[in-house]
Amino acid sequence: MKTALLAGTHSGCGKTTLMLALLQYFRRRTHNVVSFKSGPDFLDPLWHQAVTGKPSYNLDTRMMGTKTCQRVFNQQSRQADIGLIEGVMGLFDGHSGVGREGSSLDLARVLGCPVLLVLDAGGMAGTIAAVVTGFCQLAARNNVRVSGIIANKVGSEHHARLLGNALSEFGLPPLVAWMERSDKVLAERHLGLKMPDEAFIPDYAGCLQVDHEGLAQAFSEVTQNMPAIPFKPLLQDKTIAVARDNVCCFIYPANLDWLSSHGANLVYLSPVAGEPVPEGIDAVWLPGGYPELYAEPLSKSATWPSLRSRANSGLPILAECGGAMMLGKTLIDGDGRQWPMAGIFPYASIMQPRLAALGYREDASGVKGHEFHYSKREEDTGLTPAFDVFQGDKGVRYNNVRASYVHWYFETDCQQTTIWFGADR
Repeated sequence: MKTALLAGTHSGCGKTTLMLALLQYFRRRTHNVVSFKSGPDFLDPLWHQAVTGKPSYNLDTRMMGTKTCQRVFNQQSRQADIGLIEGVMGLFDGHSGVGREGSSLDLARVLGCPVLLVLDAGGMAGTIAAVVTGFCQLAARNNVRVSGIIANKVGSEHHARLLGNALSEFGLPPLVAWMERSDKVLAERHLGLKMPDEAFIPDYAGCLQVDHEGLAQAFSEVTQNMPAIPFKPLLQDKTIAVARDNVCCFIYPANLDWLSSHGANLVYLSPVAGEPVPEGIDAVWLPGGYPELYAEPLSKSATWPSLRSRANSGLPILAECGGAMMLGKTLIDGDGRQWPMAGIFPYASIMQPRLAALGYREDASGVKGHEFHYSKREEDTGLTPAFDVFQGDKGVRYNNVRASYVHWYFETDCQQTTIWFGADR
């Protein structure tokens, strides 16, 4: 499969816009294209899926590890002829240091794929040579090749020629595509982009100019031949109810695959629609999302009585971020309005205008995840912690209910995650 990683010089340079534009471009040319997202983000992959019609999988060398990134990439790319990975932040930005774990550069190195570098060319001409030179040299020191340049916010064809000529004069990677300035901006909110079903997906065909041959040459064949690793399915014959709707929408597709690979049968319910927890299930998973946007229907949800009953009976329940907010007594929105929730825990979840926490998290067992939220939890003093994390939210526990702000990535070398869903110890 021909693959490239679309990286940026910095956050806000236009990576996601160019990613969607390129996915549309490949779809128009009838390529079988598969997309990925570097980093722990949930929203960008949903936009990818809105264009390709296929789930977009996360690849994160910090949260997943090298071998899992390679395995997921290999598994999802088997039937495609084009693979495009959207980077995270700037090319060298990651968990720590320059180009280390969690960065787009580290992922490109692990997969052995070239980088298409996106930069904001507004107000720039010859300076592009200096910027690209630095990126190419530092990437090469890490055995990563920048194969092509994509310029955003280009003023005209003449401006594009100036940029391309500057790159050519210094023997730098060619300008393989450029996008003119436009008002086709993706709608955003406090956690990032809005959901694709809430906002119009622009058609970028008239904005994106492509050197067809140059872009094709910027992709390289990437093959990962990793043998399947046998393991004992630890959730065989377990039925797990997964909350999945406009509220509970932050779900790594690989987590659903992981549960199924361990033998679990997945059924779905919608808290915002008031669907009760099904009978005969062995565990419940409440992923994160946007409970603050659906506070009123959630306050009247018929899901809560059945969920409280299962929590009191000792059923394993895992709640992440927005899912954990729904398990509290009250949700207080940005306008100060109070909405009753499930009431399994006595805390209040309070929305605030500033970011409350951001970063990778790791349980002492080895399970990793990511925390990113604007709300804070109050009135939880004295509750039993749910997780033994090195930093970040330890969460709360009642019976077999575990709730925290962390979005967990289930696949790990240890068996701890299956225990959360009722697997035998």
